[in-house]
Amino acid sequence: MKYQRSSALFDEAYKYIPGGVNSPVRAFKSVGGVPVFMKSAKGAYMTDADDNEYIDYINSWGPAILGHTHPEVLEALKKQAEKGFSFGTPTELETEIAKLIVENVPNIDQIRMVSSGTEACMSAIRLARGFTKRDKFIKFEGCYHGHSDSFLIKAGSGMATFGNPSSPGVTAGTAKDTLLAKYNDIGQVEDLFRHNQGEIAAVIIEPVAGNMGCVLPENNFLQKLRKLCDENGALLIFDEVMTGFRLAFGGAQEVFGVKADLVTFGKVIGGGLPVGAFAGRNEIMDHLAPKGAVYQAGTLSGNPLAMRAGLTTLQLIKSDENFYKNINKTAETLDFEIGKILNSKNIEHRINRKGSMMSVFFHVNAVSNFEEAANANHALFNNFFHQLLKNGIYLPPSGYETWFISNAIKEKEIDRTLEVIQQFEYS
Repeated sequence: MKYQRSSALFDEAYKYIPGGVNSPVRAFKSVGGVPVFMKSAKGAYMTDADDNEYIDYINSWGPAILGHTHPEVLEALKKQAEKGFSFGTPTELETEIAKLIVENVPNIDQIRMVSSGTEACMSAIRLARGFTKRDKFIKFEGCYHGHSDSFLIKAGSGMATFGNPSSPGVTAGTAKDTLLAKYNDIGQVEDLFRHNQGEIAAVIIEPVAGNMGCVLPENNFLQKLRKLCDENGALLIFDEVMTGFRLAFGGAQEVFGVKADLVTFGKVIGGGLPVGAFAGRNEIMDHLAPKGAVYQAGTLSGNPLAMRAGLTTLQLIKSDENFYKNINKTAETLDFEIGKILNSKNIEHRINRKGSMMSVFFHVNAVSNFEEAANANHALFNNFFHQLLKNGIYLPPSGYETWFISNAIKEKEIDRTLEVIQQFEYS
């Protein structure tokens, strides 16, 4: 494949946009090379500026669960656009999608719409602090909850020490209230609660991690977190920006049978348009302005275009009783067949998958936390990525990201993907 147009577009973008991109992973810094500029997408495919076509395994990092520009979503969006792009006033549509979500997701009574997953997680932490009247919270290494200051923290030298800023611009004062633990290590969480008794407002976690690659909770880890939060008067926050309406219509709470106190959403509930949301029980959500004292606002929150695209997407999923069975079967087939091919080539690997989220790690051992994900052979992944890219398969451009399978991926796309992987050569 040739990328002359993409290369020229990147050179031009670099002059006016920091790093040439509006989100860092798009820059291909992890895998090397020039980022591919897309101009259109339909169904299971994206087409770049040089007219190269790709089977898409990122699907806008999760939202395009139906595939790109689904005809019914597109038609609903066109009709909504004719009525107006944004009003800055309440609309009936906001209540309609809120009702659908509340009635189908366990353990939530109210939901507040925002414009991004970052906003949703930031607001959930603020609400948890306001509700509990405590300042500290626990997050997990390798879990990404957006780029607000309190989330950009890495571990200190000791298990119970305060976090340190992992980005310039994040102050030590902000970092001191963020406590860090290793994913799937309940002992570290127990120690953090023991060393910070009565000070921890919440534990926030991706119930299936998607930002160190796909990493699953092990050994009733989520159930044990629920118990620890109950014992210590802290809230449990599920960041379901990725897993919400993807693992199941009720999300990770439904799949794992664990109740969260607050849940954040994004991706699927906007049908591909910018959106986020956070939700919880009445007793917690009632603390949010204008009813309560915890302030949060957003001019474009509940934007009618995003609400219409999201509502239509959710309605289409709910109306198909075999939706999750089918999309999960696609992912299961890819998981099994890719593993079989890599085994035949004697390539050390581990494939982690939950539902329609999956990752291939070039690693001899199981991957259950960020340290193990970091120890994978990322140079080999980069080689894998570029060989698949030049043959029309678009994977996430980082070994630390999750593949998102869409319902538009059918037998034809599976067969082509496996054919390309069968041709993979490594040294």
